[in-house]
Amino acid sequence: MQLLLLLAILFAYQRTQLRVFCMLIEFSVSNFRSFREKQTLSMVASARLGKKQNIFDPEVLGEKFPKLLKVAAIYGPNASGKTSFVKALQLIPMLLHQSPGSNYSIPVTPFRFDSELADKPSCFEINFIENGLRFQYFLSITSKRIIEETLYSYPKGKERQLYSRKFHPETGETYVFGDSLEGGTIVHEAWKKLTPPKSLFLAQAVLNSSEDLKQLKDPYNWLKSSSFCVGQDDISATSLSSRAIIMQNAEAKVMLQDLLQRLDVPITNIHFEESQTLKEKSNDPSEYIDLLEKESKTKLTHTTALGNADFELNEESGGTQNLIGFWLPLLNLKSLHREMVVVIDEFDSSLHPKIVESLVKDHLLNNVKSQLIFTTHDTHLMNAKLLRRDQFWLTERDTNGATQMFSVHDFQGRDSEDIEKRYYEGRYRGLPILSRS
Repeated sequence: MQLLLLLAILFAYQRTQLRVFCMLIEFSVSNFRSFREKQTLSMVASARLGKKQNIFDPEVLGEKFPKLLKVAAIYGPNASGKTSFVKALQLIPMLLHQSPGSNYSIPVTPFRFDSELADKPSCFEINFIENGLRFQYFLSITSKRIIEETLYSYPKGKERQLYSRKFHPETGETYVFGDSLEGGTIVHEAWKKLTPPKSLFLAQAVLNSSEDLKQLKDPYNWLKSSSFCVGQDDISATSLSSRAIIMQNAEAKVMLQDLLQRLDVPITNIHFEESQTLKEKSNDPSEYIDLLEKESKTKLTHTTALGNADFELNEESGGTQNLIGFWLPLLNLKSLHREMVVVIDEFDSSLHPKIVESLVKDHLLNNVKSQLIFTTHDTHLMNAKLLRRDQFWLTERDTNGATQMFSVHDFQGRDSEDIEKRYYEGRYRGLPILSRS
């Protein structure tokens, strides 16, 4: 999925685009991996907590809508569900990029500690804003097929169902199309026939629409490409993507070098040894990415008082390699002409707390209405001067092994209190329970 997303944004900062406003309101998940009951992350800002740079006014046409948060930091013990939550956020974009064959198994795993849920679908609900219009998308799914898929829009705040698709073992699949859904009966029936059990109706409708049918394209585009999730398994792919961009664009290379130097990484130049094959494919992004790792060497020049020395990428520290991998999503947050929702698992991996704090602060001071969601164990960020109480989220396992997710703001307290201290005192829960040997 990271590769496909790269192909969509590669060289994007070289092109002139209209700014598109796309924001996450909230995301819910149930019966997926460690999630049993429905758990929700909300990006809606609570009232009267201050820090104006941490929130923004969403662009919603004809509707007065609450302010949204620019950052959410998710804490919790190991195996409490943080990575499962990131994987839940990755699922819908993954399905929209997927071309499933008959043997394709949808990558969902129900909650394993409750046998009654073994054959029940995993459920996902996402509320978002795209091009000034609010949407709600609901998906219920097993590894074998789509069970339910429903999409609502809210023009001027009024609920309007665009379509609903439901499957029942006894009656089969049924569709309900809203009166306002464009295309007409003949087109709707054609979309139904083109949608196999494992494919999203939204994808088939958009991919088989004429240019004048635009109603479903906004929610499709948001769900497919407005979020950029970076799990721990994705760092090497995003690092490869970062290198692909800076090889093609000198301005981008300077941006990455400047970032590294600002964060006290003494790299003054990034250059490449390319094969002739790679040079010949430089104008074909799809083949270029495939060849990049095998047909080039990345060299990084370090400068000290004694002079310069070149190092290969695999000789660099884990933190430096992660910074190069994180640079591409951070570029999405700051420099492209489209607001994004960037999700990073273990943002503090191999990075000094001051570096993570600096990156978060940069995003908060950035005027672009993008959102950063990340998991972390770095309690140095639990700083009331940096983030608000409603921007700290916690996960923990209950006695059934199920993830519970909640905000620090759910607990009584003042916005100026020492959140890190109170967290370690157990005031908000979300701590590992350690036994003495």
